[in-house]
Amino acid sequence: MKVDIRVPVGLPIRETAEFIADCEIAGFSGVGVHDHQHSGRDVFLTLALAAERTSRLTLYPATSNPVTRHPMVLASLAHSLEEVAPGRARLTVAPGYLAVGNIGRPRATVAAMRRAVLTIRRLLRGERVEFNGVETRLRNVSEPPTPVFMTAAGPRMVELAGEVADGALLLVGLHPDAVDAARRRLEIGATRAGRNLDAFQTIFITPTTVSHDGPVARRFPQQWFRADQPYLKYPSDSNLVWLREAGIDLPDDFVPENISDAQADEICDAFGLFGTPDECRARLKRAQDESCVDHVFIFPTHTQEGGYDMPRAEVNAFRDTIIPGLDALS
Repeated sequence: MKVDIRVPVGLPIRETAEFIADCEIAGFSGVGVHDHQHSGRDVFLTLALAAERTSRLTLYPATSNPVTRHPMVLASLAHSLEEVAPGRARLTVAPGYLAVGNIGRPRATVAAMRRAVLTIRRLLRGERVEFNGVETRLRNVSEPPTPVFMTAAGPRMVELAGEVADGALLLVGLHPDAVDAARRRLEIGATRAGRNLDAFQTIFITPTTVSHDGPVARRFPQQWFRADQPYLKYPSDSNLVWLREAGIDLPDDFVPENISDAQADEICDAFGLFGTPDECRARLKRAQDESCVDHVFIFPTHTQEGGYDMPRAEVNAFRDTIIPGLDALS
């Protein structure tokens, strides 16, 4: 079981890079850092400094988008990170959420994402592409090319990942029925493109709240991400689609406070890791046994206001209990 973790640029860049180095010591396989230009701190500078302080971690933005960064710029940045950390870089792209909203732009459409991912992959292979009638290419590329992953939450984006990307970070939960449904969507996309998924890498984004008070950790479905958005609708309503695949049918207009404690427990079991360190370790092992989930991206739960808090509690719990426990069972 590979375990990555999301780290925000919640500290000055050098301090964030040191925190990422501590994640390597803790036993994580990779670290994804958000690409929020409004933070005033750049993700690729952060990852480059982290690369100098680590030797094993896979490093990537979690997640960039083709709205705030042009596909040519993203390809250049991805190759630059590859040069700093050979074999340890990946690029992840998505339609955009907070970063896009902060410049008053809509998220990228499915069509725009298809064009962007295919273009970036061609550029990273050294091929020529055309922008606005001008033919261009990257003068320097790596062999093999830096992999391009899509972060996908909705069914159409999951299909698109199977169609055009090297891999995917899927926000679909851990319930076996939801995982199976997402894998079917990947296959639909792959079939549309006439490709197979033999070399395709799938990472499951796993919302996580670790607490020594397990019942308190499982109250997140009753909370709000921000005043106009329940946490269960962050980053989109697509979370409800995968919960329905798991047999949990919440109405579109549900009110978080009306979710019972028993239903919250059921949602948490389907959606991610919520509980004590031992409970979280056991849930990960069950996902491995039930659905052959072998790579997760730990996404510490937070409100919009707390989105830049460093995940110290999660790193400590995985270092001390969860990762050693998984290793002992492998």
